[in-house]
Formats: sequence, structure tokens, C-alpha cells
Amino acid sequence: MNKVKKAIIMAAGFGSRMQPLTFKTPKPLIEVNGKSMIETVIEGLHKNGITEIYVVVGYLGEQFKYLEKKYSQLKLITNPYYDTANNISSLYVASNVLDDATIILDGDQIIKNSQILQAEFDYSGYSCSKVNGETDEWVLQLDSHDVITSCSRNGGKDGWRLYSISRWTKDDAISLKKQIQYEFDENNTRDVYWDDIPMFYYFEKYKLKGYKISATDIEEVDSLTELVQIDSSYQEVIEDEK
Repeated sequence: MNKVKKAIIMAAGFGSRMQPLTFKTPKPLIEVNGKSMIETVIEGLHKNGITEIYVVVGYLGEQFKYLEKKYSQLKLITNPYYDTANNISSLYVASNVLDDATIILDGDQIIKNSQILQAEFDYSGYSCSKVNGETDEWVLQLDSHDVITSCSRNGGKDGWRLYSISRWTKDDAISLKKQIQYEFDENNTRDVYWDDIPMFYYFEKYKLKGYKISATDIEEVDSLTELVQIDSSYQEVIEDEK
């Protein structure tokens, strides 16, 4: 078994689909039922003994500074490319800490069951939940041993929905570091998600597992409408937009 030694949280993006809330507040810091999304992630990590945490910030990055004071082993990493490149740039600027077993997550999700962030794992892979019917989310196909055999970024039917929670063994983290740096520096790869690197560019280099979770363990909020369904206090924001 491997054990996560550190976490990297992606929190640099604009959150354009959550405007106008994100005009003044970065999406991971939007409070849902009294707690910011990113703090549900951080607290979930802490409950699993993962306290060495790196948060990659960009848009309105200064608003995250309080986290360094609140959580003693948390450090911010600034992404100067956040407004010109996709989130491959966020893992690129954090790649120097990809030197041990690592969990990588997005900061704009709500962790409802901290057990899905457990530190112990057998080999590298992504959290995923069962899909019955059609979805436009990234979809994985797994074999009988839960090894990921393929991934569709354009949705699919009756597979496993991929979530932005992935664990990497020390060896795979170092490989991922080298691949991210090579693609960014040598190939000028900018307009892709960092997950494209292991999932599509170098898929044959990895043996990735699908870690099965329930869709109720995590909440991804992609629009104001979805936010209101979770926290009705934002209803007035939608009404003001009409």
C-alpha cells in the first residue's frame, strides 16, 4: 500500500460559469451553507492525516492568503499563466512538489464524505462514480479489476464518471512531473487539462485504477442554478440576473 504524503489543490481559474458571484470572489472561496468549497476539501484532507497542502492560485489569488494563516502546513503557489493557459499550467507551476505520493484535487468542489480522501491506496488512479445512462462528464471504462481501460472527455453511457480527485504513487508522481514539464516547456502545450497528460498523452505509461465512490459523496457546482439547489440563500442572485 502507498500513503499520500502531500496534496495539491487547483484553485487558479476564473469560475466564469458562476458569474456574477465570481466577479469579486474566486469560485473555491464561495461559501455554500456557511463554508467555502475549498475548506471542505482541506478539512477532508486533514481528517485523513494529509496536512502538507499546496494550493495553486491565480485569479484573485490574494484572497486565499488567509488559508496559510489558518492551516499551518498549507502553502500557496501562484500560477502566472492562469489567464493565458488551461489548468496544465497549474500543475506545471506546482510540479516541483510532485516528488512523493500525492493527491491532486480541484478546490471548487464540496467534499461531503471525507472517507473518499483516505490516504492509503494501492496504485495511482482517479475517483469515479457509477453512471447509469447518458452523461456529458468525463467517463471511464473499468475492467474487472477496476483498472481504467479508456476515458472519454466527451461524455458517454453506462461507465464511471471521473472526479477531480486523483492519487499518484511516488514513482508515478515523478513521471507525471517530467511529462508535465516536458509538454509545457518543450512542446508549448497550453490548452489542455493537466489530466489529459496521463489520460491521453501518456496513457500507456500508467496503470490507473478507478476508485469507486458514490455520487452523493461529493458535490460539483457548475452553475448558479446548481448552487441555489444546494444553498437557497443565493436565489436572490439569480433573480437579480433576470
